Amino acid sequence: MDAHDLLEFAWLIPAFPAAGAVALLLFGKRLGEPVAGWLATALMALSFVASAVAFFALLSLGEEERRVVTDGYTWLRAGDFVVDFRFLVDPLSVTMILFVTGVGTLIHLYSIGYMHGDPRFSRFFAYLNLFAASMLVLVLGSNFLLTFLGWEGVGLCSYLLISFWFERGSAAVAGKKAFVTNRVGDFGFMLAMFLIFWKLGSLDYAAMEGAGRLAQTTVTAIALLLFLGAVGKSAQIPLHIWLPDAMEGPTPVSALIHAATMVTAGVFLVARAHPFFEASDSAGTVVAWVGAATALSAATVAVVQNDIKRVLAYSTVSQLGYMFLAAGVGAYSAALFHMVTHAFFKALLFLGAGSVIHGLHDEQDMRRMGALRRWMPITAGTFIFGWLAIAGIVPFAGFWSKDEILAQAWYRDEYALWAVGAVAALLTAFYMTRQVYLVFFGDERWREPAASAASAAHTDGAPVLHEQPPAASGAHAHADGHEGTPAEPHESPWTMTVPLGALTVLTIFGGLVNLPFVEQNLEFLGEWLHPVFEDVEVVHAPSFATGFALSTIALVVGVTGILLGRAFYKAGLPAAGDDPVERRLGPVARVLENAYYFDVGVARFVSGPATAFARFLSDGFDRDGIGLAAAFRRGGIGLRRLQTGLVRNYALGIVLGAVALVGYVLVRTI
Repeated sequence: MDAHDLLEFAWLIPAFPAAGAVALLLFGKRLGEPVAGWLATALMALSFVASAVAFFALLSLGEEERRVVTDGYTWLRAGDFVVDFRFLVDPLSVTMILFVTGVGTLIHLYSIGYMHGDPRFSRFFAYLNLFAASMLVLVLGSNFLLTFLGWEGVGLCSYLLISFWFERGSAAVAGKKAFVTNRVGDFGFMLAMFLIFWKLGSLDYAAMEGAGRLAQTTVTAIALLLFLGAVGKSAQIPLHIWLPDAMEGPTPVSALIHAATMVTAGVFLVARAHPFFEASDSAGTVVAWVGAATALSAATVAVVQNDIKRVLAYSTVSQLGYMFLAAGVGAYSAALFHMVTHAFFKALLFLGAGSVIHGLHDEQDMRRMGALRRWMPITAGTFIFGWLAIAGIVPFAGFWSKDEILAQAWYRDEYALWAVGAVAALLTAFYMTRQVYLVFFGDERWREPAASAASAAHTDGAPVLHEQPPAASGAHAHADGHEGTPAEPHESPWTMTVPLGALTVLTIFGGLVNLPFVEQNLEFLGEWLHPVFEDVEVVHAPSFATGFALSTIALVVGVTGILLGRAFYKAGLPAAGDDPVERRLGPVARVLENAYYFDVGVARFVSGPATAFARFLSDGFDRDGIGLAAAFRRGGIGLRRLQTGLVRNYALGIVLGAVALVGYVLVRTI
């Protein structure tokens, strides 16, 4: 069996988790815990094995042959509109499926321990499998519509998983918020598909070869509409508001959504549809600046967050902004490189945060943590590696990918974008250092009564924090986690620590897949992706000195952020809830805590002017104005009277129609 024959079995990659989802939805209760979890994990592992086989099969082909469209069937046919259900196996899709299935398998394994005791244990794993299957269809689809099928699938699963603990009102609202916000972006995606079919006559990715022949207005409209879809899915300004609230779901969901699957879909879409962005004179600039603005603003918000998962949520928004910054300047390989490394260290950080929450009996407020390295050494050690990676410290994976993005911005003369990215990198190192010191170093604040941290007064005129951590809920909620002195922290079970160890290895060595040493041929990922982006200009460092200087600056920025964070938080918190940075920021802290009041503004607009305008259209304009709805209702009632249900009436209608037709023909022929 040659490589092409092996690649024809690419359908097995999404089929394994899809089969798991079906089996668990039908028989999950009968299988119970932990069998349901092990079945879902095993099927994800099989999907990873199939992805690895696809990688080696594609690698064995020549570079010009690394684009295989598998056999399939015609899915939709309506005149000239034909859509095939086929998979595209190329370096881009294989890169995606490798880290989606690899990291996804580790998250599934982790979930077996984390969700222990949950009454809906099997349903949770059914949703995880369905989520993974949808993401795999998204990245393997050979056309925009098949990608959109997976796109909507991950949207549905995100709703099911974010609101999994729907007994909590905040979780139910967060799920609906994610679902509705993503529909705004999906509207842009659909309009883009309408334009693509209208102008190119096909939704297949192969049709994008004609993007250069389109008028500037048309190709820019297509690119920006596709980007609107990406903005919704990848939580960029202004559609970023759903992602921090997604923390209401179980921590494995946060890791799966924020690290390896849903939020990376937008970056994938821009990379896949890059011919439209390359053909446009202005779309790339919009993408780059939206990404830069998102990276900087989300980083400033993360500086003052106190929920351990919420810090990581805003960090994800910021890191996604980095990826779009790179894609906007045309450095698609750098964007994908950071996507891969981010999947490693962000999954590690989220799962580490989940381990902390598990060990502290569902406590999420970092003001009620401290000195946990003594009680949770494995979690602390692995989390610290993730911290160093995201802070951009050599030789960890995050250093190489973040440095590549900043360097590419500089090489392409986008100095303002480089400066914004550098400031965001400094803030990233700072707020992650703050998180590490508040959680694992300093004094043991978890021994204090819960009320003291939540209600402690601030000094020097600083605001009193009003945001409270989510209430204890789910599989392992404990009453003593929030009232009085909690039980002592404990390390997580092996099903949770083994994935942490595996992700730590990837976080340390993941950067080796694309080192910036061109002459030594160490840019493996860039060369691997070259067939996909062969029409994109490749820009390298003009000299070794320039590249070395930029890398040194990037390292200095990361180290500076860490030193600043250590200076502020080495001694922990002077008093429960008394944060030194918040005290110095003064009123600005409240603005940052509330994420610039953007979320609040949107909520007030929707509940105020938007609702009032909708009522005007419904009552004042439709009912009392043109009365369109009432007219359709009256028309429906009138037409209903024609449907008597008597056969003789229908027969009479047929006869009269035939007589009228014959009469018409006779009149036309005379």
